[in-house]
Amino acid sequence: MDLGLQGRRALVMGASKGLGRSIADALAAEGVAIAVSGREQASLDRVAAELESLGAPKAVGIPADVAEGSQMDKLADAAVAALGGVDILVLNHGGPPTCTALEMKQEDLITWFQRIVLSPIRIANRLLPGMRERKWGRILTVGSTGMVQPLPGLALSNTLRASIVGWNKTLSAELAGEGITCNILAPGAFATDRTAETLAAAAAKTGKSIEALVAERSAAIPIGRYGEPKEFGPMGAFLASDRAAYTTGRIHIIDGGAVRCV
Repeated sequence: MDLGLQGRRALVMGASKGLGRSIADALAAEGVAIAVSGREQASLDRVAAELESLGAPKAVGIPADVAEGSQMDKLADAAVAALGGVDILVLNHGGPPTCTALEMKQEDLITWFQRIVLSPIRIANRLLPGMRERKWGRILTVGSTGMVQPLPGLALSNTLRASIVGWNKTLSAELAGEGITCNILAPGAFATDRTAETLAAAAAKTGKSIEALVAERSAAIPIGRYGEPKEFGPMGAFLASDRAAYTTGRIHIIDGGAVRCV
């Protein structure tokens, strides 16, 4: 399906691998010019070259760290300079360490509040004036199914991502009449480095093997397996297109049917 995205420009954060890379791949295949961010220039340059081979008319890598708020301003400005503007912003970053609610520490809340809440909002605010001037824009946030159904052992993630749910819903209503949509993509269990980290932590805590944990969790997913990153990105490309212009302020769950609530 041609989503009509040719000529659009996107900044995809955390795009060197995993789910961010999957969205970047899907946008590149639709002819979107892309700036990708991450922490290592060498890996970003490799990704940029691969995105151009997939169909992106231009792709550039811009290193930035969400742990530093001031780097969000530099990232936004560099993406605008490289692409001539940013129409689609994909907010994506690594997740916090596993812990229970009783184990949460104030210092961890402060550290990850910067990465999960402050930095994404800051870069969105930096890029929104251009979107509003053009009367077109897309803000896509890669979140978690914990935004809908809190996940055991991920108390930090559950707690802080709830702030983004409130922000996204509020912002979407404020911008709805200006041609700008704001949506969240909530992945379930996908075969990514992040999932490998949480599995390793769970294995250390329970004494079970990673293979046993994967089997248990796969059995709890109606589709019966973990998702592949390539199955995630196309939803992001669709939500970035005019075909999804009437969809905003929502959490879109991509989880093989694992979330039980309706």
